[in-house]
Amino acid sequence: MNKKVVIIGGGYGGLRAIEHLAMRADIDVTLIDKHHYHYLQTEAYGYIAGRFDLHDVVIDLQDWCSGFKKKVAFVNESALCVDFESQKVKICSGEIAYDYLIIATGAKTNFFSFIEGLREHSFGVKNLHRAHNFRVEFENLIYKKLQNEDDAQEINLAIGGAGLSGVEVAAEMANVVAVYKKTLGSRVNSIKIHLIDASKTILPGMSDFLIKSTHKRLESLGVNILTDAFIQKMDDTTIYFKNANPLQYHFMIFTGGIKASEFNETIDTQKNKISQFIPNEMLNIGGKKNVFAIGDCVEIRDAEQNILPPTAQTAERSAEYVADSIHKKIDKQPLKPFDAKVLGVFIALGGRWASGELFGFIKVKGYSAYLLKKAITYAYYIGLRLRINTGYKNRIKNP
Repeated sequence: MNKKVVIIGGGYGGLRAIEHLAMRADIDVTLIDKHHYHYLQTEAYGYIAGRFDLHDVVIDLQDWCSGFKKKVAFVNESALCVDFESQKVKICSGEIAYDYLIIATGAKTNFFSFIEGLREHSFGVKNLHRAHNFRVEFENLIYKKLQNEDDAQEINLAIGGAGLSGVEVAAEMANVVAVYKKTLGSRVNSIKIHLIDASKTILPGMSDFLIKSTHKRLESLGVNILTDAFIQKMDDTTIYFKNANPLQYHFMIFTGGIKASEFNETIDTQKNKISQFIPNEMLNIGGKKNVFAIGDCVEIRDAEQNILPPTAQTAERSAEYVADSIHKKIDKQPLKPFDAKVLGVFIALGGRWASGELFGFIKVKGYSAYLLKKAITYAYYIGLRLRINTGYKNRIKNP
């Protein structure tokens, strides 16, 4: 009898695990997700700035799963909780039994409660709905400039958090504004982009090369970089700092932190301060050797106990490891502890410009880095699209 693998969450980690598990004839996979789409969060910067369209950042999960020819079932419901003793995942319509369970529920924007008004007055990029709302607001702002409305009024757009997502959003928005200057002229000069972070530098924790090259690019785009800036509170018009003058703003995107999804709270096991699971060296949680957690919902460390960044790359490496572990368990082979490194980082910095590092010693910036990042993203995207096309045809043949 085939082994049943249930995966909760259709993000980068969940989909990569499916790709590796569905290759075996003796494994049946069920994917559970409350959304009917996979959201390419790494491309959010381009979507909210209007350079990418919706079809560039979402993938239909039903058609994608159908592309595996009945090896993968998709359940479009919320996972409510897990009964580890009976080995079942409870959903709204019933229960789904598993032999192996992979939790890949991701994370959400952590709108820090100690910053008064932050959640009420800012947008996040982890959620497609919030990203879409900001895109609409940004496009309306450009439209008003086109109509010559409030032509002289200064428009301040704020990005809270100067990590990877924050700098990409700031750069892309600033580049879009620069492009519009070619057609709208001085009308858009009053649109200012402000990148805010409490750290002493942008991209905290990254290499000097990435920090310096990114900083220089942002300055060339006219981004106002505010580091060592602690946001105290905000209302619908003003951001107040602990150590600087207030900033009048129109829109605010917050990328300053993440927190594991609510599903983590349904499981009584060790977690860190942002509710991520703390697994063992095999990425098991809850003391169960057949239950794994991958991606942003779990605190993942390498062999030297360094915490890996919550990126798509980390999610995919952990997914590949867990899929291989399940293969080995089925074949009764010994397992090795998880160990993965960050192979490279590429940062999209507006238009055809990027900065990146590979293997810690290959450093590129400018157009060449843009081409490398685009190639990596395109390879991932086209793989999903080919699977969707196959799945769509399968569904038409077997209605």
